[in-house]
Amino acid sequence: MKDRLTDALYGAAWSSVKKLPEPVAVRLGRTIADAAWKRRGKGVLRLEANYARVVPDASPERLAELSRAGMRSYLRYWMESFRLPSWSRERIEGGFSAKDLHHLTDGLASGKGVILALPHLGNWDLAGAWVTTKLNTPFTTVAERLKPETLYDRFVAYREGLGMEVLPHQGGSAFGTLARRLRAGGLVCLVADRDLSESGVEVKFFGDTARMPAGPAILAQQTGALLLPVTLWYDDSPVMKGRVHAPIDVPETGTRTEKTSVMTQALADAFATGIADHPEDWHMLQRLWLADLDPAKGPADGSGQTAEGAAP
Repeated sequence: MKDRLTDALYGAAWSSVKKLPEPVAVRLGRTIADAAWKRRGKGVLRLEANYARVVPDASPERLAELSRAGMRSYLRYWMESFRLPSWSRERIEGGFSAKDLHHLTDGLASGKGVILALPHLGNWDLAGAWVTTKLNTPFTTVAERLKPETLYDRFVAYREGLGMEVLPHQGGSAFGTLARRLRAGGLVCLVADRDLSESGVEVKFFGDTARMPAGPAILAQQTGALLLPVTLWYDDSPVMKGRVHAPIDVPETGTRTEKTSVMTQALADAFATGIADHPEDWHMLQRLWLADLDPAKGPADGSGQTAEGAAP
């Protein structure tokens, strides 16, 4: 019953929110965000605890301000996502602006394949729609399996409608398809700041140990594709901003595991730069650092061939 209700609520949101005038949708999102923030539920408390690691010298009042802004940013993501299928081509093209885009366009022009790796910053779906629309470049991504299955199907259909090829998060099967796309000179986009496989790489992240997926680094090593971190953020305008960071090179020496560790740490460092600049736009309402996770899960060795996807 709970699964059916969840699916029904998402379905209703997708069908109704996209019909609202944009200013009304913006106000609705902010109202829902403020109500959720005032309830101080588990998600809000976890978001605040994560912000405490990002901004360790923040006072309780500052953390409360950040978590409120974070919930507003999170609901902006949802309001935009519910409305994206109804946006015109012009609205999508004008809805995002990226710095240092040449890293991506030059990489695509080289024909070697490109991996874009992002944290849960801003609206990665909008950035993806902009790539397929403004740059006229299709890409492949991976989606986390959701319950109920009908909800997962909704997200797949939504993202495919925006021009993305969506693979289920199923370890080696998804990895093989991503590798083939890259060897053919294609584009792969992965949300990669939270490991879902428990076979990720341990990294230092804001002063403590977290685990991030090995997939982006291993894909770059095996296919010769360019690995580019991307960070996103909102400002006071309707246009989301982003930055394509410089490529992460494959180390010349070391075992595959050692190379993967170095590259994933570089990816984490790039993510940390963007998150530190815009912490309120990091929508991490889950536990991330190993110290916050169940100790029984233990550390990972970083050798698994899995790829993180564009999870909601």
